[in-house]
Amino acid sequence: MTDDPFIAHRGLLFTVAYEMLGSAADAEDVLQESWLRWADVDHTQVRDPRGYLVRTVTRQALNRLRTLSRSREDYVGEWLPEPLLTSPDVAEDVELAESVSIAMLTVLETLGPTERAVFVLREVFDVPYGEIAEAIGKSAATVRQIARRAREHVAARRPRIQVSRTEQQTVVERFLLALRTGTLQELLDVMAPDVVMVADGGGLVAAALTPVHGARTVAGILARANRVVTALRTTTVWLNGAPAGRVEFDGEPAAVSLEVENGRVTRIYVVRNPHKLTHLDEPVDIAR
Repeated sequence: MTDDPFIAHRGLLFTVAYEMLGSAADAEDVLQESWLRWADVDHTQVRDPRGYLVRTVTRQALNRLRTLSRSREDYVGEWLPEPLLTSPDVAEDVELAESVSIAMLTVLETLGPTERAVFVLREVFDVPYGEIAEAIGKSAATVRQIARRAREHVAARRPRIQVSRTEQQTVVERFLLALRTGTLQELLDVMAPDVVMVADGGGLVAAALTPVHGARTVAGILARANRVVTALRTTTVWLNGAPAGRVEFDGEPAAVSLEVENGRVTRIYVVRNPHKLTHLDEPVDIAR
């Protein structure tokens, strides 16, 4: 089985599906559907198994994404991508780490399904325009136009500054310490004045239904959260290719990812929906 291209490229295929969907559970479903299609193919007739499998996964992910786009309109509160525990090694590939970051995946949610597929395949995995065209059923010229529009769209919304892992980890640890102590001033000191906090509880656990703006308001909410729970534990972990936090409020877990600029937190992503916290114990294989 180790000679099977599907097994050999599974990390890549999962990453393609995950970046298109923002959900590990849905990415796994797409891989299962793609595996069944691969099993029905005469492998001796496939000249480029890797390319063939990427196109197959892309088609299945596009079908799933179009269905999910409708269901996400009815989601309770803010919808955030499903966080993944990753090994520190993922950060060695800077472009890959950025592409799977919660910040980038949130930006990709603002693209249409076709634009998202084209952006992911071209900008992250460097798939030739002709192969993308075959995967999505459009001409290469049209794909080039879609890619240009998607690049411009993402460039206008992606984080302005990329920080080093050391700076990210330092700020994450300062933030988690302030969260544990519940000290308002310590929280204010680690956040930018215009910080935004986005939380995803999926209607299943308590979470702000809309983004919260401003350091004083965000700090007040976080300090109050510290006071109303009996036990608050924090752990620095690697999520989606970057240092982040795992927080437990009276035993209930949450994943916290931060955007950092000039040594301060500019955006906080808090995932509390329990259905999205199933990939925090074992590192997920991310590859390209």
